Amino acid sequence: MKISTQLTIGFAGAVLLGVIIAAVGAYQLHQVVGELDEIAGDRMVKLEKFSLLKDYNNSIARWTRNVLLVKDAAEKSAEKAKIAETKKQYAKIMDELDKTIKLPKGVELLKAITDSRLQYNQQIDAVFDLDAKGNTEEATAVLLSKARASQNALFKAVDESMAMQHTLTSELALSAHKSAFNASVLMAAFAVAMAVLGALAAWLTIRNLTKSLGAEPVDLSDAARRVADGNLGMVGGASSAPAGSVLSSIGDMQVNLAKLVSQVRVASDSIATGSSQIAMGNADLSQRTEEQASNVQQTAASMEQMNSTVKNNADTARQAAQLANSASETAQKGGEVVGHVVATMDEITHSSKKISDIIGVIDGIAFQTNILALNAAVEAARAGEQGRGFAVVAGEVRSLAQRSAEAAKEIKSLIGSSVEKVETGSRLVGDAGSTMQDIVSQVQRVADLISEISSATIEQTEGIGQVSGAVAQLDQVTQQNAALVEQSAAAADSLKQQAVQLTELVSVFKLDHDASAVSAASEVRSIKPITTKPKVMNTYTPKPKANIVKPVATKLLAEPKSSPAPKSSPAPVSSSGANPGSDWETF
Repeated sequence: MKISTQLTIGFAGAVLLGVIIAAVGAYQLHQVVGELDEIAGDRMVKLEKFSLLKDYNNSIARWTRNVLLVKDAAEKSAEKAKIAETKKQYAKIMDELDKTIKLPKGVELLKAITDSRLQYNQQIDAVFDLDAKGNTEEATAVLLSKARASQNALFKAVDESMAMQHTLTSELALSAHKSAFNASVLMAAFAVAMAVLGALAAWLTIRNLTKSLGAEPVDLSDAARRVADGNLGMVGGASSAPAGSVLSSIGDMQVNLAKLVSQVRVASDSIATGSSQIAMGNADLSQRTEEQASNVQQTAASMEQMNSTVKNNADTARQAAQLANSASETAQKGGEVVGHVVATMDEITHSSKKISDIIGVIDGIAFQTNILALNAAVEAARAGEQGRGFAVVAGEVRSLAQRSAEAAKEIKSLIGSSVEKVETGSRLVGDAGSTMQDIVSQVQRVADLISEISSATIEQTEGIGQVSGAVAQLDQVTQQNAALVEQSAAAADSLKQQAVQLTELVSVFKLDHDASAVSAASEVRSIKPITTKPKVMNTYTPKPKANIVKPVATKLLAEPKSSPAPKSSPAPVSSSGANPGSDWETF
């Protein structure tokens, strides 16, 4: 359990008991005060009133006697006036008692007082009547006999009521005394319990606090101050302190800090030695990286020259491809023109055949016309003179029919000759079209070969461009590596300085066994720089163009431009002067 919880429980218990004691005392005091208020405000008031009634009775008896003794009428009247006034006060007090007395016995006793008072007043009135009539002796006898008996009964009733009030007052006083005594005992018991609980809580708290601390707070403060001052020697009493105590924890902290500081010392020495050797290795690596960068730059220049040459070849191939495509297009157009000529000749041949057919029809018509004209002439001859004019017309028609037939024969002969010549021309044009088709096919083949050469050259250009880009990236990476090597050398030097500072800082701590802080310089193997001669890259010299015999579509196995150039695995180069376990690998 936590100390704070223990203290809270202990103090809370004590406070709770104190609150209980205060509550019980307040309750008992309230009860006693109530009983005292009842005594002072009720019982004593009633006793006072009953006592006043008793005094009134005595006063009335004395004044009644005076009335019988005195002879002066004025004095008698004065005494009677006093009696009358006293009776009024008596009645008033009786009314007040009648309102405040609630106990049955008290009411009964009060009724007895009222009845006795009534009888006593009647006897006094009878005495006064006899005295007023001059019968003083008889009045005196009545006063001493009947009136006195009524007076004694009245005094007895008042005394009994007073005795009852005295009894009730005594009972209330005894109850108040008991309440006060019980409150005192209960408060004393709670006080003793609070003292016992407080002592037990204090003992348990001190015991647990001592167990948790393991030593006095002053000793703990001294131990912590020793650790804070850098003295990591053994803490006194820590080994025998209870497990989990503050002193035991301080002892564990001291042991762990001592181990940590010892390890830090060893590590700082190792870092200082290793950083100096890393700086030496970085210097040699920087030199070899610069040489490698120079070789990569020469390679990049050679690739640029090769890329320029391939670009020139690509441009020439592209121009040749354009010319071949132009020739192919021209040959295709010539072939198309020859095709149109062949088609036109075919149409002419077809039209000549149709004209020959038409001329045959005309020849037939002329022949029939000639026959009709001949028949007409025969009919005209038969007609004689009447048909002579018709015979002349028939002769002219016959002459025209014969001339038409001759002209149709000549035209048919000419068209036949033209048709034969057109058919001959069509065959020649067809042969020319076939020849043009062969020329177009050959030109197209040449254009395809030149296109393949151009495509291959373009692919070579792209591949060489990618190789050039990869070499440029390699050059850039090499330059960055050179810069990183310089930064690494600077970082190694800074690390060395920080290791020295760390060693100086750690030396502030004092250990029990300084021999545990062993220098790590002997554990770090010395690294000797490797001096290797850089390989000089031969520059690329472009070769003269060669005649293309057969087109070959060369596909370059190159990565996409967006992909970085693959990194070649560095080949380890051993130096005769270096240890096998500390060989540096060339970049």
